[in-house]
Formats: sequence, structure tokens, C-alpha cells
Amino acid sequence: MEQEVKILIVDDEDRIRRLLKMYLERENYIIDEAADGEEALEMAITNEYHCILLDLMMPKKDGIEVCKELREEKATPIIMLTAKGEEANRVQGFEVGADDYIVKPFSPREVVLRVKAVLRRSSQTSFLQTDPTARDIIVYPHLSIDHDAHRVTADGKEVNLTPKEYELLHFLAKSPDKVFDREHLLKEVWQYEFFGDLRTVDTHIKRLREKLNRVSEKAAGMIVTVWGVGYKFEAGNE
Repeated sequence: MEQEVKILIVDDEDRIRRLLKMYLERENYIIDEAADGEEALEMAITNEYHCILLDLMMPKKDGIEVCKELREEKATPIIMLTAKGEEANRVQGFEVGADDYIVKPFSPREVVLRVKAVLRRSSQTSFLQTDPTARDIIVYPHLSIDHDAHRVTADGKEVNLTPKEYELLHFLAKSPDKVFDREHLLKEVWQYEFFGDLRTVDTHIKRLREKLNRVSEKAAGMIVTVWGVGYKFEAGNE
């Protein structure tokens, strides 16, 4: 039996929630709604959602605060909804663990595409489809990635990554010493071909290195910037 996909829409504007709900229900997703940050955080912690659409500017708690607090508890994929001119806030959103953002005014069809991309690539849905008879593990000096369990350890210590940080690391580690430009990473990891901000990749790389560095400098050093081109995973880094 196919699992029902549950999505939480968080926005203080009723008309935006209704519009998004209408389009997402056409995809047979189960939709819950929250009108402020406090309600959203409580619902997100007490329920299991496959994706959360989270408005940046909201009463009681803003989207940044909700995202930061939720990341202390869960790795649920989060797509932030932001108004134009809030670029600094979008970068801040990535830093506290958002997986993606969509700028208002947006096309509801674009939102559906972004949600589908997140669902395809998220750790939660991938984990549910895992074949228990086989182990998919990548092992390097200082770093190992257990893809079946979606677990990353650096020098024997577990590293807590968001779904998108995990997918980015796994993609690079599968092809050691191969350089990928930002456009290619957006296409493969975020499933974007026609839209997407290249800074999305840079921000996630930065956060991924920071998290690895807290546990192992050697592991963090395996993610290498190739100036003017993109990024690679350097397997032989010592």
C-alpha cells in the first residue's frame, strides 16, 4: 500500500493557504494548515510530515525561528516562502536548516514541482523505500555514509545533517575526485533544470563543511572548492 504524503502549509494569509492546499490536494497529498509560527512548530513536532511549506514573515514566531527550533528535533524537509527583497533572510533560512525557498509572488505549479523534488530526494521517503537485504555504505578515511540508514559518521562520531545536506554529501561522495559545477548539482540534488539560485549550493556546502568540521577537520577538508568551476569530494585528503 502506498504511503500517504502529509504536508504542512504555514502562512498567516488565508488566501495563500487555500491556494496552495487546492493545488497540492490535486496531487492527493494530505494537507494540514497553520496560521502562525507557534501553532506551526507545535504541529510539526507532534506530527510526522513529509514536507513543510513555511512562510518567513509570520506573527508570534517567524519562519527563521520555527525552522531553527524544529531542526533541534527533526529533519523534516522545509521549503521557505519569502517575499522579494528578503535575500538576507533567505540566506539565514538556509543557515538554520531550510532545504529550499520560493519567492512570492509564485506560481502554484512551481510550488508543486518544488514539493515533488523535495519528496523525491528527501531522506525520509528514501529511507522508507530501502531494501533491508542490502547495505549501501560508502567508507573513506575519516568519513562513512550509511545510505540505508541515512547516517553519516566522521571519525566515529555521528553528524546530524538535514535531508538536503545529506543528499549533497552523498552525491559528491559517490563520485570521488570528480568536479561538479553548481548548475549540475542543482539539477541532480535539487532536481532543478529551469529555476534555482546557484547560491543555494554555496550555502549548503558552507553549512555541510561547518557541521563536519565540528566533528572532524579531516572529513570537512574532503569537500573541496575548485575555484571558477564548482565542488568535488577529494577521497585522498589526509
